[in-house]
Amino acid sequence: MITIYDVAKKAGFSSTTVSKALNNYSDVSEKTKQQILRVAAEMGYLPNAHAQSLSTKKSWTIGVMFSEANEVGMKHPFFNGVIESFRKYVEREGYDLIFASRNLRNRDISYLEHFQYRAVDGIVVICSDSKDAQVREMINSTLPITVIDRMDPGCSVIHSDNVAGSSLAVHYLYSLGHTKIAHIAGDSKTDAGAARIRGYKDAMKQLHLPIPEEYLINGGLFSIKEGKHAMEQLLSLRDRPTAVFAAGDHMAIGAIEAVKEKGLSVPEDISIIGFDDIEMSSYITPKLTTIKQDTHLIGERAAKMLLNQITKKKKMIHSEVIPVELIIRDSCRTISKKEK
Repeated sequence: MITIYDVAKKAGFSSTTVSKALNNYSDVSEKTKQQILRVAAEMGYLPNAHAQSLSTKKSWTIGVMFSEANEVGMKHPFFNGVIESFRKYVEREGYDLIFASRNLRNRDISYLEHFQYRAVDGIVVICSDSKDAQVREMINSTLPITVIDRMDPGCSVIHSDNVAGSSLAVHYLYSLGHTKIAHIAGDSKTDAGAARIRGYKDAMKQLHLPIPEEYLINGGLFSIKEGKHAMEQLLSLRDRPTAVFAAGDHMAIGAIEAVKEKGLSVPEDISIIGFDDIEMSSYITPKLTTIKQDTHLIGERAAKMLLNQITKKKKMIHSEVIPVELIIRDSCRTISKKEK
């Protein structure tokens, strides 16, 4: 069996330095750490998890909670992409993930109690439900925590620039000649939904464009079905919009389906732009123009944010906003003055 002393001898460092490198101590340089990790991997060294926990006072586990009002969770491509990036980063640093089961809701135990019982070193919450009491309980605890997709002053949070993204969508449609721009909004009870509504309204005001009451329509919890239903309502209007900004790609896909069922065409009869840039967006017909969220960067930055708290053994309050990007495909077109 390969021991830490064998790794130290081959790597040319003391057993103390090797131990610190394997346990990710900050007083070992990155170059030294990588050299030791490479030698350990080549020798097939596997540290004893129990011994690691005793020596470092850490469990080397991170709790993961999805707070989704529509109970989609990891099924949604955005959240799936974020947690995959997060997982890859923390696993490289030696951590494992523990996912909270939804069955906990049917037992007399909270998510926080579950994670405390499992002795996790920190918690990441993937959240679109801003009213979730269990999320608030964890934020108020002493455990290191990072919350993704929520704006909260009480903990470390990371989210896309939803306001700027919505403004980008509206300005792009305006640049194509559109002035009748409707918004299929995400639920305003979610932070993302509320921020995207604000971005839409701000951009329309800046461009001196009116927002008829019926042009701002609730698309619910970002699903294809709800997007389709919202689009059907817009298509029934006497003065219907020439362009629609949907607060999520799933809703935009539902909207496109509604247009097709009406015997109309995207973008010939109506332009549609989404938000997310999920993989499906580039494969549907027409390919969806959208606002891209950088799921890889969000997951990686969230991991760094949480591990920094765990390493320093201190809960921190920090906020980071990740830029978004306009991805132009085929679902929007330029219109002439007489078409407005």
